[in-house]
Amino acid sequence: MESRYSVLRGNEDLQPLSPNTEESFHFERSKTLFEEIRASINNNDETERSFWRPVLPWGGVFNIKAGRKAISCTPLYVKISLKNTCTIDGFLMILYVILRDNHGFPRELAVFLGKQFVEHFLYLMDCCDYTTVKILWIWDRMSKRQYRSEVHRASLEIDLFGNEHENFTKNLENLMSTLQESLCTNWSCPGRYQEYIKRTINIRCNGLREFSQRLFCHGPPPFVILNMQQWKSEELSYVPYHLALSHHRYLLEGATLFNKEEHHYSAAFQIDGCWMHYDGLRSDNLILLHKPPELLLLSSLVYIRDNK
Repeated sequence: MESRYSVLRGNEDLQPLSPNTEESFHFERSKTLFEEIRASINNNDETERSFWRPVLPWGGVFNIKAGRKAISCTPLYVKISLKNTCTIDGFLMILYVILRDNHGFPRELAVFLGKQFVEHFLYLMDCCDYTTVKILWIWDRMSKRQYRSEVHRASLEIDLFGNEHENFTKNLENLMSTLQESLCTNWSCPGRYQEYIKRTINIRCNGLREFSQRLFCHGPPPFVILNMQQWKSEELSYVPYHLALSHHRYLLEGATLFNKEEHHYSAAFQIDGCWMHYDGLRSDNLILLHKPPELLLLSSLVYIRDNK
């Protein structure tokens, strides 16, 4: 696929150009990537449990079509190399499955991420243009403070080493932001009635503060992500397969896992009740599981809203 991004004046001016929607959708696949994965599950051979080709592999190299403006740049680079992308890979895989498996969710998510972003994201995944998918997320959703970059031998290296909740979940805050009201029993409290968005504020006085039920600011989102890194696996007696939030039922759709020894993230998700494990570092990186994964190395749990 031809690059839809250009380099202007080096690292600080890197910005994605808006794709031409009509041009972007000139190519029609007979099946989406999601349909191919679903078909592989239905036609599964017990002796072969892995998807027939790699999906969203770790890292990536994005070649820039250098025009006159790019050639005149200082410093000059003609490709972008991505490193340590596991901090976004697992969530990108789960996000794609959620959007393709729930027809109304792309429209809902477009309110927060933009219609053009959602359409372009799905299109690039279906075209298996995985490096461009990551570049799209980095430049459209992440701030430059969230990753390290440097020019090395005409290549811009972007390093996403860190925490997946910083690199992915943090950029969905508006989607899952919540509102909570509180009332202090002390009538002379300077902040007796307060509204809290996302975090609690402590007021010093001699009264007790009563909290109302926390509500989503923008209505029940299509999915929620629970950060489980604050919990120890031995402290979790069980993983709930459904949650009750804001009068809606949410079903467990996937999870991301963190290997402390390798400092590496992977993911697991469901399609038609079958669990699959994704690990961008492996050659066979999408494998059908015969049973739900053992969620002992949890980083996050992903639940989707049940619209039934």
